[in-house]
Amino acid sequence: MPKLSVIVPFYNVQQYAPDTLRSLLLNARPDFEFILVDDHSKDETPAILERAAEELSDVAQVRYIRHEENGGLATARNTGLDAARGEYLTFLDGDDWLARGHLSQLVAAVEELGCDFVRTDHVQATARARSVYRVPHGRRGEVMKPRDAILPAGRSTSVDYAYAWAGVYHRRLLERGLLHFTHGLRTAEDRPWIWKLHREAESFAVVNLTGVFYRRGVASSLTQIGDVRQLDFIRAFDQVIEETAQDPEADRLLPKAVRTYCAIIAHHLSEIEKFEPAVARQLRTMSAAAMKRMPQELLTDVLDTMDLSRSSRLRRLRRRVTTAKAAA
Repeated sequence: MPKLSVIVPFYNVQQYAPDTLRSLLLNARPDFEFILVDDHSKDETPAILERAAEELSDVAQVRYIRHEENGGLATARNTGLDAARGEYLTFLDGDDWLARGHLSQLVAAVEELGCDFVRTDHVQATARARSVYRVPHGRRGEVMKPRDAILPAGRSTSVDYAYAWAGVYHRRLLERGLLHFTHGLRTAEDRPWIWKLHREAESFAVVNLTGVFYRRGVASSLTQIGDVRQLDFIRAFDQVIEETAQDPEADRLLPKAVRTYCAIIAHHLSEIEKFEPAVARQLRTMSAAAMKRMPQELLTDVLDTMDLSRSSRLRRLRRRVTTAKAAA
């Protein structure tokens, strides 16, 4: 059994894949397994991966898998999870990269702590600028119950830091069904995943490692594109609300889930100009319907405690639904 499986999906990243693959080479060990998943790229990415898989196989265990059709990041990660054989698992996106030796440090940290999963900080790279982003969790190197890190509702917590690649996960989580992503989600795929992990895993810790470099401002990234795939955040957060509502501590956890959902809706509405006109209309309609599905008393409480800018935007959307219903 490999000590660590690293799942790396790629899609049309010929410009960035060489940096990603070079960083894997700088982290390679004979007991590490690199699973390279090409999500049916249409550029030169497959050729780059074929050459890299051959080179990497001299220093690590390598699997190269190519999808027959594009399925999105969540589906590509699931393909990697299904193929992974490692005692521990982690992720990397095909346009990001790792510092030399980061993976060995990651394994050393999780083995020392002996917990289900470990979360790390990361470095955001925008052109030549570098900024460290920290897990919003103050206690470092201390094993805790993951559900205790979900709250408080009114502050950023570990579930808001949803980057799957900023951490490492024991195989027992995979065997319990906690590491797979919702099939077909094109964006916000990490959100239901991180909530489930924090609700159902037994132990986690945060450590001071900053070896993951997250590339921002990539033109092909969904965060930069205002098309209909962005609206998958609604399906993702509907799942968060639905699953959290079934939790034995739903009364305690739901305010956080609803507040986060509202904040994401408000964020997208504040950037509605970037969407194609038809998608912008769909965003308003789907967001209004999502607010209607939320527990209404809880939604009122959340809007009463949000900042004025976001709450006003959301109240207008909520009134539009009420008005339309009355007119009908």
